[in-house]
Amino acid sequence: MSNSVLKSPLKQSLNIALIQLKAGADKAANLLKVTKFIDSAVKTSSIGKLHLVVLPECFNSPYAVDQFRNYAELIPSGETTKLLSSLAKKHGIFIVGGSIPELDQENDKIFNTSLTFSPEGEIIAKHRKVHLFDIDIPGGITFKELVTLSAGDKATVFKLGEFGNVGLGICYDIRFPELAMIASRNPYNSFAMFYPGAFNTTTGPLHWHLLAKARAVDNEMFSVLCSPARDVGGNGYQAYGHSLVVDPYGAIVAEAGEGEEILFATLDKDLLPKVREGIPVHYQRKFDVYDDFVGKGGVKVSDL
Repeated sequence: MSNSVLKSPLKQSLNIALIQLKAGADKAANLLKVTKFIDSAVKTSSIGKLHLVVLPECFNSPYAVDQFRNYAELIPSGETTKLLSSLAKKHGIFIVGGSIPELDQENDKIFNTSLTFSPEGEIIAKHRKVHLFDIDIPGGITFKELVTLSAGDKATVFKLGEFGNVGLGICYDIRFPELAMIASRNPYNSFAMFYPGAFNTTTGPLHWHLLAKARAVDNEMFSVLCSPARDVGGNGYQAYGHSLVVDPYGAIVAEAGEGEEILFATLDKDLLPKVREGIPVHYQRKFDVYDDFVGKGGVKVSDL
């Protein structure tokens, strides 16, 4: 294989901004903050024209089991969906809309849901968090999303316009490598996984960077993690922060701190074929030794 033959699944380099912000109890104030941060990201970009903005998990509400239903909205008629659609269209950018509590009125269920919007303001992907955050670490943290939320039942892979295919997960989904494997393998051959996530000050130091690097290296793709900012002095859930972008070598391209900020990064289209040619695990899997579950049936991928 040579670079002249090996094509990149990322058709052109992608300029992105990760919006690391705090969400409070006032939904209207949260949405106003999102608007201001996205406007600022577009105006102050240090990497040229922005193509895509990523928001964190639960950016329009507190991250609290007993609050999800209170903030849940219908999709696409809810106010948050309408706002992100208008912002994507206003700025001519893709928006990976973090996640919000979604109300499934027909079944009276609440999902933790991420929407992605095209530069025309259309919803091009919808991911319901598949793996609910259900942990109990003695002396650390106990959190039970399943008390309030229902789990999604599909992997999400979609075409990001002319850039190529990407996969989408939410927070705890990153601990399960199968979603990234589905996105990376044929027929999808994605160039990145996006994970809006709210790791906390117990699990963040343990595994945030490790998991981001693992998903990138295992699948020779970019991994992009966008966290809420840490609410220092707050009484609620304490997000870890440290939004970051990891390249297919496992190197950190860009990383935020703990507070509110906009993190800029470029996903380099030329890096993917270089990595996959130099260490070609992407092409060396032994499906005669172990099954390739992707495309074998039983894999459910969201198609809107």
